[in-house]
Amino acid sequence: MASSADEVVLSLNDGNSVTVHLHGATVTSWRHKGTERLFVSKQAVFDNKKAIRGGIPVVFPNFGPWDLGPQHGFARTSRWTVESKDDKPSNGAIKAVLILEDNEATRKMWNHKFKVTYTLTLKDTEFVMDFAVENKGDQAFSFTALLHTYLRVEDVTKTTVSNLKGLKYVDKVKGGDMFTEDRELVSLAENYDSCLESMGRQSQGNV
Repeated sequence: MASSADEVVLSLNDGNSVTVHLHGATVTSWRHKGTERLFVSKQAVFDNKKAIRGGIPVVFPNFGPWDLGPQHGFARTSRWTVESKDDKPSNGAIKAVLILEDNEATRKMWNHKFKVTYTLTLKDTEFVMDFAVENKGDQAFSFTALLHTYLRVEDVTKTTVSNLKGLKYVDKVKGGDMFTEDRELVSLAENYDSCLESMGRQSQGNV
């Protein structure tokens, strides 16, 4: 179990709430009208060392294996700072802003000055996450970032994703070969591990 000192909680009066752990800025709970929408593994460890298994981990500055440091980068195992947090809702929303800045440990792996600002806004019908990266140094850098969401669904075999038709993707289950999606609805009735080459439009999950 996580310590309350390690968590930030946003709450509305209608059963809507978000809990984010400052280790990795990992959102560990999102309740909408009392129903939990995120999956966190029973094997998740809250020791402020290991990445938390489940919820919404933050991937930065690299997605996947990384020659310079741990897989998926250091953001999900770094301690984030609360820059601001609303004491109460305003206009039907409540917000918290978390930041991560370069330090001695990050510069040993990735020698760049940066500031990541992660804004979490809970509303009556939606949960909005804004992720911004600022280069604080004189040297340009490239990065990849991801909010690696684990959604809780009643039956994954009945879950589909729409608006992917025509997009190219790498299928890791089939040896990393490239394919073009030809289905209107992509079902998840079997082992599925794919990376889209380019999105450029909004997809939708249907559960």
